[in-house]
Amino acid sequence: MTERFITDTLNSSATEFDVSLRPHRFQDFIGQSKVRERLELFVTAAREREDVLDHILLSGPPGLGKTTLAYILAEAMGVNLRVTSGPVIDKAGDLAGLLTNLERGDILFIDEIHRLHRSVEEYLYSAMEDFVIDIVIDQGPNARSVRLNLKQFTLIGATTRSGLLTAPLRSRFGLTNRLDYYKPEDLQSIIERSARILNVDVMPDGAHEIAARARGTPRIANNLLRWVRDYAQVKADNVITQDIAAQALAMLDIDEHGLDEMDKRILDTILNKFSGGPVGIGSLAVSVGEEAGTLEEVYEPYLIQEGYLKRTPQGRVATGLAHEKFGMKPGRGQDELF
Repeated sequence: MTERFITDTLNSSATEFDVSLRPHRFQDFIGQSKVRERLELFVTAAREREDVLDHILLSGPPGLGKTTLAYILAEAMGVNLRVTSGPVIDKAGDLAGLLTNLERGDILFIDEIHRLHRSVEEYLYSAMEDFVIDIVIDQGPNARSVRLNLKQFTLIGATTRSGLLTAPLRSRFGLTNRLDYYKPEDLQSIIERSARILNVDVMPDGAHEIAARARGTPRIANNLLRWVRDYAQVKADNVITQDIAAQALAMLDIDEHGLDEMDKRILDTILNKFSGGPVGIGSLAVSVGEEAGTLEEVYEPYLIQEGYLKRTPQGRVATGLAHEKFGMKPGRGQDELF
């Protein structure tokens, strides 16, 4: 039951398209040079000692390669990888089933580890530190604790919100790495590599056009490449040029700065309905018809990073760049907010 549980989780987290494009070696992993260099050294040292990797925490926005790095680490160490996610581990028994099936050196990858149930998380402390887990059986007077000895393993935790991790859990990771958004030139290299795998003819300017609109995220870049490939197949003899890429992405309402329909709706709402802000996240969510949490986790990070939006104690404020993009001038009092 546990094995099927793991397999189902893996299948739901990575499509066949994603898996086919996923690099399996460090030398094929593009971008994140500092993180890659640290992990390569980490692996080399462990292999020379014939030791097990220490626990690793990978943080950063979704789609930047945290799961891919877990696969690469397992491949580099020559060990098995078990994949699951925090929300689906409901009770200690689920965790015990996962851990007791690991062989020495195996890697357990927990995606969205900050969403682990607190009761389950506490069992991880002894598992990570002493490689034992104490399970309480029965209740009341008949309750008893059973200690399970585990083989030495590596836990790789991935999180998009590292601030939600508890201090005791965070402190048990031997190496912590944060992945940042990619530069356009790195995304262009990723797109060109993916195009070779998919047997798609893409010109350098076409790859650059896709990269410029991919919001600094390889997952988005590969998804856009798939769409542009289909567009080119139907309308451009399977050749992706800059013009073809621009036309294809225009059909998705993604502009030259990578802003999609919802991004522009958010900015337009702040500018026109709330005079440029400040506006609370609750009011903004109602106005655009989206959940507040989705705005905070999915849309706001890119808008803030690119300089279109600013968070203030009073609420969200459209910056001068946002006014410029929509052909507007900052309203009265906006200058004081920047």
